[in-house]
Amino acid sequence: MLWLGISRSYLYRLIRRALICGVIRVENPFTNRMFARSVQPDVVSLFSSTGSDPLGLFSVQVDGSLPSDSFIHLLNDSTSLPAPSPPTTLITAPSVYRDQRTDASQGHQLNQTVLHIQSPTLRKTFIQCPTSVPSHASSGGGVLGLKHTWLHIQVRNLGRDWSFEVGVVDKQGRQGTVRCSTFQKAPKLVRNHGASPVLHLPLAFPPSSSSPLTAWSTIALNLAKFVPQFASLAHAQPSSELADAHHPAERGGPSNQVPLPSGTYSHLAFIKIYATCRLRRIWLSESAPITRTPWEFELYGD
Repeated sequence: MLWLGISRSYLYRLIRRALICGVIRVENPFTNRMFARSVQPDVVSLFSSTGSDPLGLFSVQVDGSLPSDSFIHLLNDSTSLPAPSPPTTLITAPSVYRDQRTDASQGHQLNQTVLHIQSPTLRKTFIQCPTSVPSHASSGGGVLGLKHTWLHIQVRNLGRDWSFEVGVVDKQGRQGTVRCSTFQKAPKLVRNHGASPVLHLPLAFPPSSSSPLTAWSTIALNLAKFVPQFASLAHAQPSSELADAHHPAERGGPSNQVPLPSGTYSHLAFIKIYATCRLRRIWLSESAPITRTPWEFELYGD
């Protein structure tokens, strides 16, 4: 049988040679980019607390050993209602103004539904998207595949430790995790055996001494800027400090460490939001935050 004048057997040989030479590349069938084949508009919303199914793209994990303290719950930000089911107990939000204990000291609050994430065990209470996060780019599993440069998170400071993570992937498919935490004091690179390298960065909310109008903030991250920081910190940081203090036994040599991302940013692999905070929206955009965001993405307080 001929196809455009070329026999099937000859066509198969051409394809086989192209595969061997790397002209044609077959993607890992176990790696699924959720949005890779979708038309990606300039702005993509991953989470909205007022949507019909806020956690439709996310999985939820709580610490089962702390039924009264570890939970994730939708409530009104200004009234904290409906209250979570017993035995869970809401923490008291701190004053945003120094030395004030009245209701007004909470500043402007949102008269709308938000997601309350609370737990004393930060690492065991979180939401993540996609629902299953691979340990590194070549380990299989689903990734977001969103190519937008800017990530935006609308979050309320509840006066407790808080952290979030994003997975960034470079053009060569190398993945790294950027972790931002309110308890971290200085930038640190963590490299553990078999897992993506982690760039751990400090994060700070406006202090009460600055008299902010609200405990709500919009965090904007330029994801492309983080990719070269992995290699920069690796050169500046002593090798003895590269292992996670919580898992010192997992320190591995160069031969069994996942390669660091570098070069050009490709796409977002995942996002994970830990306790303790209140969450309003997560979205991505191609433009910097100095440009006007859609009106429905703005924060409107009482």
